[in-house]
Amino acid sequence: MTDASPGWELYRSFLAVVREGSLSGGARLLGLTQPTVGRHIDSLEESLGTALFTRSQGGLAPTELALALVPHAEAMSMAAEALQRAASGEAEEDRGTVRLTASEMIATEVLPPILARFQEDHPRIAVELVLSNRTDDLIRRDADIAIRMIRPTQSSLVAKKCGVIGLGLHAHRNLIQRHGMPQSVEDLANVPIVGFDRESSIRRLKDLAGFPLSRELFSFRCDSDVGQFAALRAGVGFGMCQYPLAKRYPDLVPVLPGTIEFELDVWIVMHEDLRTSRRMRLMFDHLAAEMTAYTREAGRPGR
Repeated sequence: MTDASPGWELYRSFLAVVREGSLSGGARLLGLTQPTVGRHIDSLEESLGTALFTRSQGGLAPTELALALVPHAEAMSMAAEALQRAASGEAEEDRGTVRLTASEMIATEVLPPILARFQEDHPRIAVELVLSNRTDDLIRRDADIAIRMIRPTQSSLVAKKCGVIGLGLHAHRNLIQRHGMPQSVEDLANVPIVGFDRESSIRRLKDLAGFPLSRELFSFRCDSDVGQFAALRAGVGFGMCQYPLAKRYPDLVPVLPGTIEFELDVWIVMHEDLRTSRRMRLMFDHLAAEMTAYTREAGRPGR
């Protein structure tokens, strides 16, 4: 191993080749030439004193050492992206980039018009949106601002609660016409239900109204919330839906309201170090106001 430490440029090419499985794929991903990426890999291997890839019929296969380096290279990548976002605009100007993360449903069904209104007022601020149901670590700057459904615990984060979103069982009115409206929790055993596939996803929900949840209960299984919502709107089965969202789709009818339902808190969160950035404050305040309005958009049926 040489004394000189390999720079980010070499690890950037390394990570691209790991992700794409070939020099040509890595070059396309980065917008570089294949010989350039090849030289980066050769330089990195020379610096580390070992091979990082072996050739196979499918392309380049990473060695065990290469796989061990991937998490560290990904951390470097996130740090580089955070640096680029930080340098993309002056602290007191409404320009630059803001990277958001939100759950699938919030990102696809709730945020688009909210972000459209923001960009009408602040056209020089670029927005990056990450769809993720996991709790991204703002401490590591995976994102600048997050919309979370659980209260953050880190003391270095700034958080504002925007209210709660109620979720209840719903079904398409055509499906109810075919199967009838369930009058009790026990009646759900006789109707198709949309739910999760993997047990790890099922554990995200508690038993609802004493109704035990299991994979076998669901006649349509999908671990994507967006996929479940599409199935619900198509009349595939009965499923859970946010009350404010359901009100936007007249064909979705509440089922056993007040019996099978639960609530999710809504928090807007960012790292405290970002409070000095005008574009971050603008986005944070905009999201807080809009998500507060969303949580008040529609309560439970009859309330």
